[in-house]
Amino acid sequence: MAIRNDKVMPGGQHIIDSFLIPHTRQLEQLYRSDRPAFEVLKQKICDSIFITLKEVNTADSVLRRIIRSHHFQRNLEYMLLIDDISVMFSDLKYVNLYSSKSRYPLIDTAIQTKFGIRIGGTLEVPLPRNKVIAIAVFNAQAYSNRVSFGLYVDIRNRRAAILRLMMPTFLLALFSILSVVFLFFVTFRNWMHQKKLSEMKSDFINSITHEFHTPLTAIIVANKTMQKEKILASPENLRPLLEVVQRQALRLQVLISQVLDITTLNKISLNKEEHSLNGLLDEILLDYRLKLSGSHVRFCLQKDSVRDTVSLDRFWFTTILQNIFDNAIKYNKREEKELAVTTFDDKKGIHISIRDNGIGMTPDIQRHVFDKFYRHIGPNGVTNTVKGLGLGLFYVKQAVEAHGWAIDIVSEEGGEALLSSASRFNIIILHEKTTLAAS
Repeated sequence: MAIRNDKVMPGGQHIIDSFLIPHTRQLEQLYRSDRPAFEVLKQKICDSIFITLKEVNTADSVLRRIIRSHHFQRNLEYMLLIDDISVMFSDLKYVNLYSSKSRYPLIDTAIQTKFGIRIGGTLEVPLPRNKVIAIAVFNAQAYSNRVSFGLYVDIRNRRAAILRLMMPTFLLALFSILSVVFLFFVTFRNWMHQKKLSEMKSDFINSITHEFHTPLTAIIVANKTMQKEKILASPENLRPLLEVVQRQALRLQVLISQVLDITTLNKISLNKEEHSLNGLLDEILLDYRLKLSGSHVRFCLQKDSVRDTVSLDRFWFTTILQNIFDNAIKYNKREEKELAVTTFDDKKGIHISIRDNGIGMTPDIQRHVFDKFYRHIGPNGVTNTVKGLGLGLFYVKQAVEAHGWAIDIVSEEGGEALLSSASRFNIIILHEKTTLAAS
């Protein structure tokens, strides 16, 4: 009300009238007869009005009183602007003396802005949302004047103030987002855990299928052979077959107790005992020959190793050799397949070399042959007729490393293949490595 009942500010109407009323008739005369002189005079009068209003500005005290009476926050800033000044002559028509849309060279440039004449306040940019009041005060009588002005009020550092006000909402939203992310993470982790359990279950089934095949085949073949009248007629012929059945049955028993080790493959537990290497090879080859009864596979065992006693896990050693044999025979397209097993000594230790006449392996295949589920795709798409899960040589690698041995491959595609491994036996006493070679 203090502003609305006056012009610009309390006492502003008196100041404006004190400059305009004495010069109104002169302005009218010049307006009708000498427009350039009218332009000069009106600018000088307006300049004097604006400077005086700025010097005696009472908007600060008015705003403080309003803030105090209405309990507004104290960090407010304002801008008081004059938009337009016009004067009415005898013909009752308003003539413009000042407009914020124009620039005036004779009016102090320090108070001229693109928004109008700044009378007071520290607000930099008057936005429409900050407009508190905009009034045109006039009197519809001859030689009266009209003044349009606006008051803009805003919070000091509006962005920071808004951020402070929004902080609780922002924190709540952030907490909600983090909660959703956390729930998603927990759900995803549980899903990954379930997926891992599913993969372990699948590996478990694949492991059983792969590992149970060899002893079961040997038992079935031995059983069929024992049913022949020629074998039944001679107890001496039954004894080797019964020993095969016993060994393979024991292998199945051990296999059942170790299926979890086969599935995880990171926790292979070894039960090492001292064995005659050459004697053990004789038994493994005998059982494997029985499995391949009727096949065109020729075995050759050459025992050149002087040291014969080794410490190893019989179950896993048998698994290593049988998987290597399986791999050598499956990837062999010759009508007459050959497997040559040789043992020999050197300063590293005892070597077992298993040599075949299969299709061989490229350097790229050699780099991946021990990978889980890797299948050897040889020339002419050999894997189209080869069954398997790609687990055999993976088991070989795991079992070899569990013994502390090493394994490597020497091979050329289309030629002979040599797969070798080096094992360390009885390190403290012998300080030697034993190399296990296979294809």
